[in-house]
Amino acid sequence: MTDTTGGTAPAVPDLRRGQGRNLALATLAFTISFWAWNMIGPLGVRYAEPMGLSAGEKSLLVSIPVLVGSLGRILVGALTDRFGGRLMFTVLLLASAPFVLLVAFAGNRDSYGLMLLFGFFLGIAGTTFAVGIPFVNAWFSADRRGFATGVFGAGMGGTALSAFFTARFVDWFGYTTTHVIIAVALVVVAFLVWTAMRDSPAWSPNTDPVAPKLVGALKLPITWQMSFLYAVAFGGFVAFSTYLPTYLKDVYEFDLTEAGTRTAGFAIAAVICRPIGGVLSDRIGPRTVAAISFAGAAVLAVVETFQPEPEVPAGVSFVLLAAFLGLGTGGVFAWVATAAPRERVGSVSGIVGAAGGLGGFFPPLVMGATYDEVDHSYTIGLMLLCATALVALLYTLFGIRRRTEPAVR
Repeated sequence: MTDTTGGTAPAVPDLRRGQGRNLALATLAFTISFWAWNMIGPLGVRYAEPMGLSAGEKSLLVSIPVLVGSLGRILVGALTDRFGGRLMFTVLLLASAPFVLLVAFAGNRDSYGLMLLFGFFLGIAGTTFAVGIPFVNAWFSADRRGFATGVFGAGMGGTALSAFFTARFVDWFGYTTTHVIIAVALVVVAFLVWTAMRDSPAWSPNTDPVAPKLVGALKLPITWQMSFLYAVAFGGFVAFSTYLPTYLKDVYEFDLTEAGTRTAGFAIAAVICRPIGGVLSDRIGPRTVAAISFAGAAVLAVVETFQPEPEVPAGVSFVLLAAFLGLGTGGVFAWVATAAPRERVGSVSGIVGAAGGLGGFFPPLVMGATYDEVDHSYTIGLMLLCATALVALLYTLFGIRRRTEPAVR
């Protein structure tokens, strides 16, 4: 094709070929890495008794991987802009596998110190989120990025798989074998990613030095705005998915397997609603989706303070809470995908993803610190969640200028 100046116009890359395969592979990599990232939470009760852990020590143990998985996303997002998703997914999956095995070693030794150390490095598995967002973003046009990032984000269902299967795997195969299975799965998926995944033809490496790149992303208003909103939405999901087994044991006296099953239901509801939030954002705008999410979360947090009776009232209330948080995660990252400059999507995604992970790091610590052992109640922590969700709702509606929100296509 020739342009009006007599030159040859650059060819428009065909993104349709390979879209589905690469989105599926990215989602698979995200799912298995999130399972590994959440290996400690479902077994928190198992660790607490032989190690004699207090509520605060349990909270710290399950939160440590979240910390590294959060902060690490900042660097990983910037590196993805430079090296691409295929290489970064492969490296991170392979790097996570040894620490899954080392966590098993620490658990067999009943060593709280080693659990904290290896759990810290297990957080590497949680950084893959910052790889997938720019990777899938480059594969889809602007009017389908809400859908694409929503589908990829459903890979956070790895936490549901971990909650449901980890304790069961321990019963079926043994504690050490369970960790070996997940480590092998990480290596197998890394091989699939390296051999079958391809970076988008629309993607080109951003070779700017990492530090100036991050500084540039931090100067964008959208980075800070979305970081706050994602800290509430995704942070709420991560906090509940990691701490819910402990919560259910303390409040409802469920055993490890029963609590894991119910936590899996919570995570599945959020996973299903994340792509729905992305699709709705393509149609009605991410601001509206985020507002609905925070309003619903605030209401459901209040409902939980009344400790609804199991099974149906409590189950329905937690599923609805998960659904609203899932909508919010999909909506916020649909906002990021369309509002952030294309060449900085990885850096912005890394920072926003880090904020989301940090949003999930502190609530379990707060829940552990405010737990009322006499009444078996988490009322203070839940009311703080309600207040935070209301602040996020008001900021979504009135704190972000309309010009920073992309037009709905």
